[in-house]
Amino acid sequence: MLSADVEKQLGEFSLHATFAAEGGATALFGASGAGKTSLINMIAGLMRPDRGSITLGGETLFDSAKRIDVPAWQRHIGCVFQEGRLFPHLSVRHNLDYGRWMGRHAADPETFAHVVELLDIGHLLARRPGALSGGERQRVAIGRALLMRPRLLLLDEPLASLDAARKGEILPYLERLRDEAQVPIIYVSHDAAEVRRLATRVVMLADGKVTATGGTELLS
Repeated sequence: MLSADVEKQLGEFSLHATFAAEGGATALFGASGAGKTSLINMIAGLMRPDRGSITLGGETLFDSAKRIDVPAWQRHIGCVFQEGRLFPHLSVRHNLDYGRWMGRHAADPETFAHVVELLDIGHLLARRPGALSGGERQRVAIGRALLMRPRLLLLDEPLASLDAARKGEILPYLERLRDEAQVPIIYVSHDAAEVRRLATRVVMLADGKVTATGGTELLS
Protein backbone atom coordinates (compact mmCIF):
# COMPACT_ATOMS: atom_id res chain seq x y z
CA MET A 1 0.00 0.00 0.00
CA LEU A 2 1.15 3.52 -0.85
CA SER A 3 0.36 6.37 1.51
CA ALA A 4 1.31 9.98 0.79
CA ASP A 5 0.74 13.18 2.74
CA VAL A 6 2.99 15.85 1.26
CA GLU A 7 3.35 19.60 0.89
CA LYS A 8 5.44 21.51 -1.64
CA GLN A 9 5.67 25.18 -2.57
CA LEU A 10 6.54 25.67 -6.24
CA GLY A 11 6.76 29.38 -6.87
CA GLU A 12 3.23 30.70 -6.49
CA PHE A 13 1.77 27.19 -6.66
CA SER A 14 1.09 25.34 -3.41
CA LEU A 15 0.67 21.56 -3.41
CA HIS A 16 -0.78 19.80 -0.35
CA ALA A 17 -2.05 16.32 -1.19
CA THR A 18 -3.03 13.32 0.91
CA PHE A 19 -4.09 9.99 -0.55
CA ALA A 20 -3.60 6.22 -0.31
CA ALA A 21 -3.50 3.52 -2.99
CA GLU A 22 -3.43 -0.27 -2.87
CA GLY A 23 -3.49 -2.75 -5.78
CA GLY A 24 -4.87 -2.23 -9.27
CA ALA A 25 -4.57 1.11 -11.04
CA THR A 26 -5.08 4.33 -9.11
CA ALA A 27 -5.59 7.34 -11.38
CA LEU A 28 -4.45 10.82 -10.39
CA PHE A 29 -6.95 12.82 -12.42
CA GLY A 30 -7.16 16.56 -12.94
CA ALA A 31 -6.58 19.41 -15.35
CA SER A 32 -3.10 20.42 -16.46
CA GLY A 33 -1.42 22.31 -13.62
CA ALA A 34 -3.34 20.50 -10.87
CA GLY A 35 -0.11 19.09 -9.39
CA LYS A 36 -0.30 15.50 -10.66
CA THR A 37 3.22 15.24 -12.06
CA SER A 38 4.78 17.03 -9.08
CA LEU A 39 3.04 14.54 -6.80
CA ILE A 40 4.38 11.45 -8.56
CA ASN A 41 7.84 13.01 -8.81
CA MET A 42 7.80 13.24 -5.01
CA ILE A 43 6.68 9.61 -4.74
CA ALA A 44 9.47 8.55 -7.10
CA GLY A 45 12.09 10.54 -5.19
CA LEU A 46 12.74 12.93 -8.08
CA MET A 47 11.44 15.92 -6.09
CA ARG A 48 11.72 16.48 -2.35
CA PRO A 49 8.58 17.55 -0.47
CA ASP A 50 8.88 20.51 1.88
CA ARG A 51 6.96 18.63 4.56
CA GLY A 52 5.10 15.36 5.02
CA SER A 53 5.59 11.62 4.62
CA ILE A 54 5.46 8.87 2.00
CA THR A 55 5.30 5.15 2.81
CA LEU A 56 5.20 2.13 0.50
CA GLY A 57 4.53 -1.40 1.65
CA GLY A 58 5.19 -0.41 5.25
CA GLU A 59 8.55 1.22 4.47
CA THR A 60 9.00 4.95 5.01
CA LEU A 61 10.40 6.53 1.86
CA PHE A 62 10.17 10.10 3.09
CA ASP A 63 9.46 11.71 6.44
CA SER A 64 10.39 15.33 6.95
CA ALA A 65 9.99 15.12 10.74
CA LYS A 66 12.28 12.08 11.00
CA ARG A 67 14.64 13.34 8.29
CA ILE A 68 14.17 10.24 6.15
CA ASP A 69 14.57 10.63 2.39
CA VAL A 70 15.31 7.37 0.57
CA PRO A 71 17.13 8.06 -2.74
CA ALA A 72 15.13 7.45 -5.93
CA TRP A 73 17.30 4.52 -7.00
CA GLN A 74 16.65 2.72 -3.70
CA ARG A 75 12.86 3.10 -3.81
CA HIS A 76 12.38 0.36 -6.43
CA ILE A 77 9.70 2.35 -8.23
CA GLY A 78 9.33 2.14 -12.02
CA CYS A 79 8.53 5.34 -13.94
CA VAL A 80 7.23 5.85 -17.47
CA PHE A 81 6.90 9.38 -18.81
CA GLN A 82 5.09 10.90 -21.80
CA GLU A 83 8.04 10.58 -24.16
CA GLY A 84 9.30 7.14 -23.05
CA ARG A 85 12.94 8.29 -22.70
CA LEU A 86 14.47 5.28 -24.44
CA PHE A 87 18.17 5.24 -25.32
CA PRO A 88 18.28 5.94 -29.09
CA HIS A 89 21.63 4.20 -29.64
CA LEU A 90 20.46 0.92 -28.07
CA SER A 91 18.23 -1.77 -29.55
CA VAL A 92 14.88 -2.53 -27.96
CA ARG A 93 16.41 -5.65 -26.40
CA HIS A 94 19.19 -3.64 -24.78
CA ASN A 95 16.80 -0.88 -23.67
CA LEU A 96 14.73 -3.56 -21.94
CA ASP A 97 17.80 -5.14 -20.36
CA TYR A 98 18.79 -1.77 -18.95
CA GLY A 99 15.73 -2.03 -16.69
CA ARG A 100 17.00 -5.31 -15.27
CA TRP A 101 20.45 -3.79 -14.79
CA MET A 102 19.03 -0.74 -13.03
CA GLY A 103 17.11 -3.05 -10.70
CA ARG A 104 20.36 -4.92 -10.01
CA HIS A 105 18.87 -8.27 -10.98
CA ALA A 106 20.61 -11.23 -12.55
CA ALA A 107 19.64 -12.16 -16.09
CA ASP A 108 16.32 -14.00 -16.04
CA PRO A 109 15.22 -15.21 -19.49
CA GLU A 110 11.85 -16.38 -18.18
CA THR A 111 10.91 -12.98 -16.73
CA PHE A 112 12.22 -11.23 -19.86
CA ALA A 113 10.12 -13.48 -22.09
CA HIS A 114 7.03 -12.91 -19.93
CA VAL A 115 7.31 -9.12 -20.16
CA VAL A 116 7.96 -9.27 -23.91
CA GLU A 117 4.88 -11.46 -24.38
CA LEU A 118 2.74 -9.33 -22.07
CA LEU A 119 3.44 -6.23 -24.16
CA ASP A 120 3.71 -8.01 -27.56
CA ILE A 121 7.10 -6.53 -28.40
CA GLY A 122 9.02 -9.66 -29.43
CA HIS A 123 9.11 -8.57 -33.08
CA LEU A 124 10.69 -5.25 -32.08
CA LEU A 125 13.71 -6.54 -30.15
CA ALA A 126 16.32 -5.89 -32.86
CA ARG A 127 15.04 -2.41 -33.74
CA ARG A 128 16.18 0.92 -32.35
CA PRO A 129 13.72 3.45 -30.89
CA GLY A 130 13.89 5.67 -33.98
CA ALA A 131 12.28 2.88 -36.00
CA LEU A 132 9.31 2.49 -33.61
CA SER A 133 5.89 4.13 -33.57
CA GLY A 134 4.93 6.22 -30.55
CA GLY A 135 2.81 3.42 -29.16
CA GLU A 136 5.60 0.89 -29.62
CA ARG A 137 8.07 3.17 -27.83
CA GLN A 138 5.73 3.46 -24.87
CA ARG A 139 5.27 -0.31 -24.68
CA VAL A 140 9.05 -0.75 -24.64
CA ALA A 141 9.38 1.94 -21.93
CA ILE A 142 6.79 0.11 -19.82
CA GLY A 143 8.64 -3.18 -20.38
CA ARG A 144 11.91 -1.61 -19.26
CA ALA A 145 10.24 -0.33 -16.09
CA LEU A 146 8.69 -3.75 -15.37
CA LEU A 147 12.05 -5.50 -15.73
CA MET A 148 13.29 -3.44 -12.79
CA ARG A 149 10.78 -5.58 -10.80
CA PRO A 150 9.33 -2.46 -9.20
CA ARG A 151 7.15 -2.38 -6.12
CA LEU A 152 5.11 0.37 -7.77
CA LEU A 153 4.73 1.57 -11.37
CA LEU A 154 4.18 5.29 -12.06
CA LEU A 155 2.75 6.14 -15.48
CA ASP A 156 2.82 9.90 -16.11
CA GLU A 157 0.44 10.71 -19.00
CA PRO A 158 1.93 7.87 -21.09
CA LEU A 159 -0.58 8.42 -23.93
CA ALA A 160 -0.59 12.22 -23.98
CA SER A 161 1.76 12.52 -26.96
CA LEU A 162 -0.05 9.89 -29.05
CA ASP A 163 -2.78 10.40 -31.62
CA ALA A 164 -6.13 8.62 -31.29
CA ALA A 165 -5.03 5.62 -33.38
CA ARG A 166 -1.90 5.05 -31.30
CA LYS A 167 -3.86 5.45 -28.06
CA GLY A 168 -6.25 2.78 -29.29
CA GLU A 169 -3.26 0.56 -30.01
CA ILE A 170 -1.71 0.78 -26.53
CA LEU A 171 -4.80 0.89 -24.26
CA PRO A 172 -5.41 -2.89 -24.44
CA TYR A 173 -1.83 -3.48 -23.28
CA LEU A 174 -2.32 -1.12 -20.35
CA GLU A 175 -5.49 -3.01 -19.39
CA ARG A 176 -3.57 -6.27 -19.56
CA LEU A 177 -0.77 -4.75 -17.50
CA ARG A 178 -3.29 -3.72 -14.82
CA ASP A 179 -4.84 -7.19 -14.73
CA GLU A 180 -1.81 -9.47 -15.10
CA ALA A 181 1.41 -7.75 -14.02
CA GLN A 182 0.57 -7.78 -10.28
CA VAL A 183 2.30 -4.42 -9.79
CA PRO A 184 0.28 -1.53 -8.29
CA ILE A 185 -0.02 1.33 -10.78
CA ILE A 186 -0.38 5.08 -10.30
CA TYR A 187 -1.72 6.44 -13.59
CA VAL A 188 -1.60 10.18 -14.21
CA SER A 189 -4.05 11.59 -16.76
CA HIS A 190 -6.37 14.47 -17.58
CA ASP A 191 -8.30 12.29 -20.07
CA ALA A 192 -11.55 11.05 -18.51
CA ALA A 193 -12.07 8.34 -21.15
CA GLU A 194 -8.65 6.80 -20.42
CA VAL A 195 -9.27 6.87 -16.69
CA ARG A 196 -12.73 5.29 -17.00
CA ARG A 197 -11.20 2.47 -18.98
CA LEU A 198 -8.12 1.81 -16.87
CA ALA A 199 -8.60 2.95 -13.28
CA THR A 200 -9.81 0.86 -10.36
CA ARG A 201 -9.65 3.94 -8.11
CA VAL A 202 -9.63 7.67 -8.82
CA VAL A 203 -7.94 10.48 -6.89
CA MET A 204 -9.11 13.86 -8.18
CA LEU A 205 -6.80 16.86 -7.90
CA ALA A 206 -7.44 20.56 -8.44
CA ASP A 207 -5.18 23.50 -7.62
CA GLY A 208 -2.72 21.30 -5.74
CA LYS A 209 -5.25 19.59 -3.48
CA VAL A 210 -7.12 16.27 -3.46
CA THR A 211 -10.79 17.12 -3.93
CA ALA A 212 -12.29 13.60 -4.01
CA THR A 213 -11.37 9.90 -3.99
CA GLY A 214 -13.45 6.95 -5.11
CA GLY A 215 -14.37 4.93 -8.17
CA THR A 216 -14.74 5.99 -11.78
CA GLU A 217 -18.25 7.27 -10.98
CA LEU A 218 -16.47 10.44 -9.87
CA LEU A 219 -15.96 11.22 -13.56
CA SER A 220 -19.69 11.23 -14.43
